[in-house]
Amino acid sequence: MSETRNNDMWVAVIGGGLAGCECAYTLSRAGVPVRMFEMKPERFSEAHHNSGLAELVCSNSLRSEEPSTGVGLLKQEMRALHSLVMNVADEVRVPAGKALAVDRERFSSRMTEVVSGEPNIVLVREEIGSLDHASLQGATAVVVAAGPMASESLAEDLQQLVGGERLYFYDAIAPIIASESVDMNKAFWGSRYRPEDTDYLNCPLSEEQYKAFINAMLAAEKVKPREFEQHIHFEGCLPVEEMAERGEMTLAFGPLKPVGLEDPRTGEQPFAVVQLRAENREKTAFNMVGFQTKLTYPEQKRIFRMIPGLENAEFLRLGSIHRNTYVDAPSILDGLELKARPGTYLAGQITGVEGYVESAACGLWLGHLLAARLRGRDLPCPPCETALGGLLAHLGTPPAKRFQPSNVHFGLMPALNRRAPKKKRKELYAARGRDAFAKWLGEVKLFEE
Repeated sequence: MSETRNNDMWVAVIGGGLAGCECAYTLSRAGVPVRMFEMKPERFSEAHHNSGLAELVCSNSLRSEEPSTGVGLLKQEMRALHSLVMNVADEVRVPAGKALAVDRERFSSRMTEVVSGEPNIVLVREEIGSLDHASLQGATAVVVAAGPMASESLAEDLQQLVGGERLYFYDAIAPIIASESVDMNKAFWGSRYRPEDTDYLNCPLSEEQYKAFINAMLAAEKVKPREFEQHIHFEGCLPVEEMAERGEMTLAFGPLKPVGLEDPRTGEQPFAVVQLRAENREKTAFNMVGFQTKLTYPEQKRIFRMIPGLENAEFLRLGSIHRNTYVDAPSILDGLELKARPGTYLAGQITGVEGYVESAACGLWLGHLLAARLRGRDLPCPPCETALGGLLAHLGTPPAKRFQPSNVHFGLMPALNRRAPKKKRKELYAARGRDAFAKWLGEVKLFEE
């Protein structure tokens, strides 16, 4: 990329999460000076715990690497766009079958190291509570990448600017368990359909144990919302107890499905299986897969220890619930720029994309877009047949009812308009997306001097 010529130009990036880091890094590599404002350690949100950048607060998984999935296709496109998050994730990945999972401590540490070492980035540890904050004065552009847990003051300032009712949903975090506290006389290693793998620990439940577990969750005490709020959950990240409320067998056909898993002690498929995924390379800690929860802390300890193998579980982190704030993107954004305040942009989950990879992709795209604009160039969006293009199109498409956050999936892309088996359709969507992205990238000449 060529360097910008106007030395007075600089971009303010509010938030040091995945989207903020991607945006700042991309701008820096294009020669654009950036001041990144991160409120930690001056102040922490209710879900963050360490002072590093790009802290992964929910899962350590960046989901599927399969090229025939929407998120797998998006990862391919991000790597082609020189994504920092993908580079670091590949560097600190931990075994997770067909998924890309990372050692979250090493991931945050490495992201902080790289961003802090960029010559065009000045990292400022300061909370920005308003878009009129003195530290933002003189910025050529302002990027709000504060994430779904933006501070109350910044969220309220944004609400006043765009008007209307604030949109929000609740997101839940799964517990993390010390591996040495798992009873290996009951748990066994193996991935679904790949029993030889040792990426997951599996805790098998009999039908009787499963039903007792479900009944205990249904009767358990849950964290209550504040009086003026209601729980609105993202469908792709439902609390485990809310899934249980939808029917006795919901979990058995969902995150606890035993399909493809055989207990080596019995030679049979269990009635249900709770999977634990390694949190780090040393496998000293495990995440309870699919166990996002709003149960109170005492209830989590009591009920999750009903799971065979976890009777003496040591919880390194208990699950929790927090509010995720997002905007009605189709009505208030032009691309990613605020209609009410030109020159101010949003990036990441606050725009209404959902998930680590999608948030990072949003920041990555905005970094390239701003770098092009500051060089006097226009950068057209990737076509909607691509994963990134489909995701961006979602943010600009008025909904039939209420705008909802979304992960990347093939339903965001134009229909194939041809008949094909379900598995084949995914491959066709992915192949079409790869072709469209390659053509677009060749035409925009993004990395040519």
